[in-house]
Amino acid sequence: MIVLGANSEIAQAFVERILAEGKRYSTIFLLTSNPEITERFVKHIDVKYLQHCEVVHFDLLKEVSFEKLDYISSDLLFCATGFLGEDSENALYNLKNTESIININYAKLITLINYFAQKMETKRAGTIIVLSSVAGERGRQSNFIYGSAKAGLTAYLSGLRNYLFSKKVHVLTVKPGFVATKMTEGLPLNPKLTASPKQAADCIYKAYKNKKNVVYVLPIWFFIMAIIRNIPEFIFKKLKL
Repeated sequence: MIVLGANSEIAQAFVERILAEGKRYSTIFLLTSNPEITERFVKHIDVKYLQHCEVVHFDLLKEVSFEKLDYISSDLLFCATGFLGEDSENALYNLKNTESIININYAKLITLINYFAQKMETKRAGTIIVLSSVAGERGRQSNFIYGSAKAGLTAYLSGLRNYLFSKKVHVLTVKPGFVATKMTEGLPLNPKLTASPKQAADCIYKAYKNKKNVVYVLPIWFFIMAIIRNIPEFIFKKLKL
């Protein structure tokens, strides 16, 4: 298994979920920009599941080089890479913040996914699971830079799924909605609309086993976003969303 964004609580919960089912890999490759933090998870997995993991330092905010990834291959790629961005009054006009959001959530991320997708296409086998976001379904004033990156990611995954279908590689797009993680810590989340990382992992695992194409972690988000997508623009632009 290959995990991009290995410090994500959802990614780690998914790894534990699949290992709890008895599945084992020769190596689980954990790609992360913060390897020191990831090492704690590696020790936990080693002790609890006797599963070997290898931490690979890879930072999407730096120059992307794939040479050190040549030896990495797997039939399962789980991508939880994401960056919400700064939450401040001037963040909208902060060029560095904007570039980080675009690069981590889309621009540089898809080159990394493409890299591993090509390997799966060659083998004609594999599954790619990527966390996108409901934020990508319609631009809203509260997070439209992040939302635009996720919209691009969702469209990319739809096209990738269409392209890889005949190559026997499956692509699963996950739209988590609100999840109680470090990334959303401090945000005023409605508990009824918020999942735990374990809930997310259970949902994603079932969708993976059933070869779903798109899944919302909490089904209510499908209906919420259907309403938001269909609000007429002359009304929508006046809303504080």
